[in-house]
Amino acid sequence: MTPVNFNQLYYFYLVAKEGSIARTSEQLHITPQTISGQISALEHSTGSALFNRQGKKWSLTEVGRVSYRYAESIFELGDELRSVLKHHNVRQWQTFTVGITDVLPKAFIYEMLKPVFSMPEQLRLICREGDQASLLSELAVNKIDLVLSDQPLMPNSSIKAYSHQITESTTSFFAAKTLAATLANQSFPLCLHQQPMLLQSKRSLIRQRLEAWFEQHAIAPVVRAEFDDSALMKAFGQQGLGVFSAPSQIEQQICQQYEVVVVGRTDAVKEVFYAISPERKLTHPGVLQLVNALVR
Repeated sequence: MTPVNFNQLYYFYLVAKEGSIARTSEQLHITPQTISGQISALEHSTGSALFNRQGKKWSLTEVGRVSYRYAESIFELGDELRSVLKHHNVRQWQTFTVGITDVLPKAFIYEMLKPVFSMPEQLRLICREGDQASLLSELAVNKIDLVLSDQPLMPNSSIKAYSHQITESTTSFFAAKTLAATLANQSFPLCLHQQPMLLQSKRSLIRQRLEAWFEQHAIAPVVRAEFDDSALMKAFGQQGLGVFSAPSQIEQQICQQYEVVVVGRTDAVKEVFYAISPERKLTHPGVLQLVNALVR
């Protein structure tokens, strides 16, 4: 097998990162023709096109996007090695890469990850956000150490990984003060009937639990918008566009950050959070610290 030419890979990485051969040329003080030639040589040696070329506009192919992720990890490690050698420090910072599903509330993520920063070890936290399927794919090839999600690994999943329930929270409902004032005439939860509502996307488990709870109480909210990103949902709620829900554990942070008030709470709808790891017996110090601090 012919080894990867890392000089060619570095040119590819910089062009993909900068989005331009011209900017990479200026950065390296090398002619654009040289860089283009080296990338073409890399494509020829691997047998795969890394860029779609349309005049001066280059965009990554699917193979190029995968290659870029590997190249990024390779050269990040190279930077760490250079730093270790330069400062003669053999105690390298250990990285802890956490994949976070985009449906999780941002304030809650901070509370979940906060225990990591109290570790005695030198640990560098790297957070990556995305949908659960993509993050699990990265977990399977050891690109990330842990996935935080609102749902466990499905029993029929082809990915070898294990779900650890770490915490759960009851649910609170929030609204801007002007909207909350219009709900005060009725008791909770009936005050939500036929009122504007901002909901999580249908691919989140909390959405399914909320809909079952609405049906149980004969509540038919007017769904004005659905969101994958919980922070975006709260930003819309801050503008008075609808009532939204979030874990009760972070009520105070939400009210302060988004200038909203609590219109009601329920113990019947709970958000459950999971840490998904590639191993049943946890060994990574970051994973151990996180799970031990949160499991209850």
